[in-house]
Amino acid sequence: MPDTTARLLYRRPQQADLPSVFSIFGDPQTNLFNPAGPMTDIAQAEALLDRWLQHWETHGYGWWALSSAQAPEQILGFAGIAAHDYLGKQVINLGYRFAVQAWGHGYATEAAQAALTHAFDHLELPEVFGLVRPDHVASIRVLEKIGMRRIDELDDVPGKAPSLIFRIQRDAR
Repeated sequence: MPDTTARLLYRRPQQADLPSVFSIFGDPQTNLFNPAGPMTDIAQAEALLDRWLQHWETHGYGWWALSSAQAPEQILGFAGIAAHDYLGKQVINLGYRFAVQAWGHGYATEAAQAALTHAFDHLELPEVFGLVRPDHVASIRVLEKIGMRRIDELDDVPGKAPSLIFRIQRDAR
């Protein structure tokens, strides 16, 4: 797992991150494209954080807590790779969510690229997927910038347009 990139510090999440998880995942603006909407109580954030920590215990990798080198105590967001079930199988899915004040600085692209580097160069995973809502233009742009290509759709939200599935393979980098 990388400790830093040019501007970001990465670390495994901890229980002390619970307020940041709730703040970021409970913010309506960070959930504009999330069909489930923002978290409404701290118990939901606790359940998510527990899933992340369990994923780390089981797989040895997962989502990171991210901060800037200038303010390491302030969480900007969370990003990483994790096992996720879709396409009828378990895949490695790239994900990220940043606080609104961190938007527009290229952090999502930087974190996503670090996650791919970790997946391919350190974990030697064969491929990584990304699942994105079709109207989330900024996130689609991030996936395309890091070399992911749209391969399919997933009808995962009843009554809404299907999500877009992106993929990148290790040997295609």
